[in-house]
Amino acid sequence: MFRKRNVKRIVKKETRVRTRVEKVSDRPVRKKVSRWIHTRHYFVRNFFAPFFWIWSRLVYNIRIEKFKDAKKRGHLVLFNHQTSFDQFFVGLAFSVPVYYVASEDLFSNGFVSKLLQYYLAPIPINKSAADLRAVINCMKVASEGGTLALAPEGNRTYSGRTVHIKPSIAALVKKLKLPVAFFRIEGGYGVQPRWSDVNRRGRMKAGVSRVLEPDEYLAMSDEELYSVICSELYVDEARVTGKFTHRKRAEYLERVIYICPECGLSEFESSGCRLTCKRCGLTAEYLPTKELSFIKGSADFRFVADWYDWQEKYINSIDPADFGEEPVYTDHARVSLVVVARYKKKLCDRAEIRLYGNRIEINCSPAEKLVFDFGGGGSVTALGRNKMNLRFGGNIYQIKGNSRFNPVKYMNLFYRYRNLHVGGNSQNDSEFLGL
Repeated sequence: MFRKRNVKRIVKKETRVRTRVEKVSDRPVRKKVSRWIHTRHYFVRNFFAPFFWIWSRLVYNIRIEKFKDAKKRGHLVLFNHQTSFDQFFVGLAFSVPVYYVASEDLFSNGFVSKLLQYYLAPIPINKSAADLRAVINCMKVASEGGTLALAPEGNRTYSGRTVHIKPSIAALVKKLKLPVAFFRIEGGYGVQPRWSDVNRRGRMKAGVSRVLEPDEYLAMSDEELYSVICSELYVDEARVTGKFTHRKRAEYLERVIYICPECGLSEFESSGCRLTCKRCGLTAEYLPTKELSFIKGSADFRFVADWYDWQEKYINSIDPADFGEEPVYTDHARVSLVVVARYKKKLCDRAEIRLYGNRIEINCSPAEKLVFDFGGGGSVTALGRNKMNLRFGGNIYQIKGNSRFNPVKYMNLFYRYRNLHVGGNSQNDSEFLGL
């Protein structure tokens, strides 16, 4: 009797368990969706904000206007790019975590990149080509109510004027359907020009100048919206806006200037507040007002921007294919193979880099030579102050030169050759030279 009752109990229990399992198995399986936005991002932002605020005031002497509407809803922040610290100025103006669209080069620094991804979650983008993955990630952040930020220029200005903005930014804005906050940075070129290693003592200011609502821009054509974006972000630092003092004001100006108004394609050397052509001796002094004063020789350039614009016109007036088989420039630099989103593998500490009218040659040793043919596709991108990326043959090679290395000349000649002999550059501009 005892055994029969036990058996009945066991059978009933198994039946109940089986019923539960069947009910659970009938439910639809829900996949765990990974979120981009996490609580730790708020903690990191709030913990470090006071330190960055003090640092910004001491080093950049900047006044940042706080954006009061930051907590109410997510925004797309578009800012002009003047200094290496611009993203922190944006972060200090907004009281919530800001998710930045950043160059993929940031994600190839091993452990440091992993820390940045975990605590800040920036969005990687390939600057030299259309990047669908970056657009998808931006839409993900927007759908989670986050605030995004990007510099539509994609590059810091060398001249002090806002550089080329890709028309595709208008389509991205319409896809995200977020309020657009235009964040203007002024005085940054005076304090920290891209070509310099030092910060001058001067004044900066930054803040949201306008918010464009989705209802407004969705009623515009892409061309109209693009025009609004360009006009709102345009800043011209090629004018006197105060004094920016330092005893090394002109040092490393040769990172951007490589054409002399008196002797053409040349090489320059800077020291203190002066820049000198190594071929003809033309000498310019860089004044605290950002103006140029020519001490030896003469040129009709009042600001670096005037020289920079003339330099681009000079390149657009020549055909690089006419240079023949002698290298136009020769440099020595460290060469690394970039494994995107992982690390950089050093290939050579001191390779010889030769720039020809139709190619770039990288000689690591007599037996090792890489040839980047301008007619075969790829891209040349200037990075930071004295670096550039060469994308060809399915690989990315990073060239980091010495303190006086000029990546602009490589980029300019590449695009000039492509515009003349290949055509169809992604900017649809026959005079576009990379920036």
